[in-house]
Amino acid sequence: MKTLKFKLYQHKRNRFLKRSINAAGVIYNHCIALHKRYYRMWGKHLNCTQLQAHIALRRKRKEFWQLVGSQAVQDICQRIEKSYQLFFKHHKKGVRPPNFKKVRKYKSFTLKQAGYKFLGGNRVKIGSKVYQYWNSREIEGKVKTLTIKRTQLGELFMVVVIDNTVAPEIKSETSRIAGFDFGLKVFLTISDGSQIESPQFLKQSLTIIKKASRQHSQKLKGSANRERARKNLVRRYEDVVNRRYDWFWKRAADLTDRFDVLCFETLNLKGMQRLWGRKISDLAFGEFLKILEWVAQKKNKQIIFIDRWYPSSKTCSNCGHVLTELDLSIREWRCPSCQSVNGRDENAAKNICAVGASTAKLGDVRQALPAIAV
Repeated sequence: MKTLKFKLYQHKRNRFLKRSINAAGVIYNHCIALHKRYYRMWGKHLNCTQLQAHIALRRKRKEFWQLVGSQAVQDICQRIEKSYQLFFKHHKKGVRPPNFKKVRKYKSFTLKQAGYKFLGGNRVKIGSKVYQYWNSREIEGKVKTLTIKRTQLGELFMVVVIDNTVAPEIKSETSRIAGFDFGLKVFLTISDGSQIESPQFLKQSLTIIKKASRQHSQKLKGSANRERARKNLVRRYEDVVNRRYDWFWKRAADLTDRFDVLCFETLNLKGMQRLWGRKISDLAFGEFLKILEWVAQKKNKQIIFIDRWYPSSKTCSNCGHVLTELDLSIREWRCPSCQSVNGRDENAAKNICAVGASTAKLGDVRQALPAIAV
């Protein structure tokens, strides 16, 4: 499976897609209300098939609901069903059931087998109208789903999921393995001694964002000036997100070109978020790992996560001696056994690399060698 994203041209006919998204939001809220009412009356969960049959009958009498295709309505019901199943399974872990959403903030609707047709070039027919999009790449493979998404700025994007059967490209092999230690001051410390500094995009733009937020809060609610200020604030945040994601993709491509096996420590990101708040959000290490995993899979590289409780910082990478305690403020420490001086982050990266190498499938990576500075 492969996902492609295209931006639709700005045109007055786009208002029909926006109205369809609003109609999908109304249907979504109606389904949530039915679930809550059914549970209050009977103490049972409403079946997805019954819900779809009910919505199909209501759509015949409500013209506004007919803006959404039947398959999009089925997708809404199925997503709500999936959310409730996850809630029933993991409610003890804090997972909440789906709830109502503001229609003007509702984001998308999805079409599966029908309701759209690609006309060639950069044109696609959705419903009875033809739309143009920025054809940045060719769609190769069988289209599985098509999703229309609306951003907070009112822009529309087309997300296409295809069943890509094209053979993968020949990937380079470096026969190297490396460990990586995530930090607040240094984004990644690599076991070969190199470091990757984080630009901290949110921190760079914080002054501009605060100014835009202050201007938005000073405008009269419901006025056109407030809406313009809101869009200006959204653009500032989108600029931060776009620059961060661009940096993530470039770093992921660089690391997968340099190493065949990449070892990381499993982190409690939610706990770190509670401790350091905005710093962790700015680094967005979880999002970086998602991108890195996708790139590594595409290039046939291997990513290994070691146990969260392994004492990577307290273990000497030279002799294996383990300290009983090591305060977070201590950045360097001398091993009482071999008298070697260990930098906290680099020592942890070396230990992560060693543990990862012991669990790596060396046959798949052709006996990868540790990337450790001597």
